Amino acid sequence: MTNVSPNLTTSAQSMLLEDYLRQLRLPTFVKSHARLAEDAAQTNQPYTQFLFALAEQEIAQRERNRQSQRIKSARFPILKELADFDFSAVPNLNKALVLQLAHGDYLSNRESVILIGNPGLGKTHIGIGLALSACRQAHKVRFYNVATLVNELIAAQDKHQTERYIAAALKYRLIVLDELGFVPLTSGAAQLMFQFCSALYERVSFIITTNLRFADWTQVFLNEQLTAALLDRLTHRSHIVEFTGESFRFKQRLKRQTKQTHDKEVTS
Repeated sequence: MTNVSPNLTTSAQSMLLEDYLRQLRLPTFVKSHARLAEDAAQTNQPYTQFLFALAEQEIAQRERNRQSQRIKSARFPILKELADFDFSAVPNLNKALVLQLAHGDYLSNRESVILIGNPGLGKTHIGIGLALSACRQAHKVRFYNVATLVNELIAAQDKHQTERYIAAALKYRLIVLDELGFVPLTSGAAQLMFQFCSALYERVSFIITTNLRFADWTQVFLNEQLTAALLDRLTHRSHIVEFTGESFRFKQRLKRQTKQTHDKEVTS
């Protein structure tokens, strides 16, 4: 076999190699080849094992980059991990179901998850945690506060781009709708939400967080028939996770106040 550049010094060859690797868009090769080559020489590894180690690191780094990009593109307001959730603080929560959902089978089946119950019990935390798991399973995810989604739908309608907006949403595997019911909708906004959810039904999975019992959804959508039709779609093929108990935030605030009162009594 003839060398391509027999007159180059070792240093020049190294610089040229790194230039070639950059042109081939192999940044992990650039970063790791010298160290792995030294390790391979010291342990007398075959060339194929050295090349395999380099390729493995390149592939792993690319997946980490893709994962980070998916998480960034999801537009989470904050990152919340399931591992950080205190299940003991919500003893009635179906922990087994939540952990099962984290495996992501519901996404393959185009099923949805509805997290329903009292405020301050961690519905948004669980919703984001499940959505992060979906990102790490190579799914395209988008997080919406419902009020933000409604504003975007109204803006799209004003520009006669509702169909284009919905077509873009259909490219996601999972959409999180946070705080459904926090603010009542106008009749027009309710119609847009119904149109959006109906178009995505059985094609995109939802995670929905809401403080409202299903019987109270009419307070948000204002129309009994529309509400019934929407609930029929959203609850069909859905996993319903109920949150009951006293608010985390209320407990923490009460604990802080008690401690402050105690500290004042001690110092007075």
